Amino acid sequence: MNQFLQTIKDNVIFFGEFMGLIALTFLVAYALEKWNKRQNGDIERILSTKKITAVGMLSAIALGLMLIELPVFFAPVFYKLDFSELPALIGGFALGPVAGVMIEFVKIMLKIVFKPTSTAFVGELANFTVGCCLVLPATVIYQHRKSKLSALLGCVAGTVLMTIFGTSFNAIYLLPKFAEMYGMPLEALVAMGTELNKSIVDVTSFVVLAVAPLNILKGGLVSIVTMLVYKPLSPVIKALQAPVSVRRKAVE
Repeated sequence: MNQFLQTIKDNVIFFGEFMGLIALTFLVAYALEKWNKRQNGDIERILSTKKITAVGMLSAIALGLMLIELPVFFAPVFYKLDFSELPALIGGFALGPVAGVMIEFVKIMLKIVFKPTSTAFVGELANFTVGCCLVLPATVIYQHRKSKLSALLGCVAGTVLMTIFGTSFNAIYLLPKFAEMYGMPLEALVAMGTELNKSIVDVTSFVVLAVAPLNILKGGLVSIVTMLVYKPLSPVIKALQAPVSVRRKAVE
């Protein structure tokens, strides 16, 4: 009975931490976008009803991409590559940082509904927070001064931050929490990495040799695809914010 109550307590605490990180991320995104708009003299609302429509469609696409997971040879099976940050990054470029974060959030909520967690929600938390580390800096830098150079610099900055934060967050919080939620020793997770790479002998070498390369690979690929497809797609995304009559004319 005591063990059951402790499990409930741990889950409630974890849920609170999850929601707290989401709220903090939204606050940071809102503050940065507000500052950007003030600097550029932009009076457009940060999140209008029309923007929410576009966010919903991009979130659905992100969900589809999130469900397509590709294993990587250098990391244990619970680490997989997906391209669900692509719609969030494209949407953030077109609609702003808050929209990018919202796409990440809605994607995670939809994923939980359509495919129950297999990682005690630790994977979902990791996907949201690490994904936002790519999307936020990239979209803030691009929105400040829209150009190919700023988009490139934003993507590089986002990939670097995602790698540094993702690696540290895994070592300090996510891996210990995953082990705790599943009632296994942390050493068992390290051992899974050791089976793939004999150089992995502890948590530090685990995140450096397995987690960091995954984040670099994901950030790099998502950034490259975004740079290639954003320009032709941006008119379509912006058209989603227009009234129905205008959208019809755009299609025609």
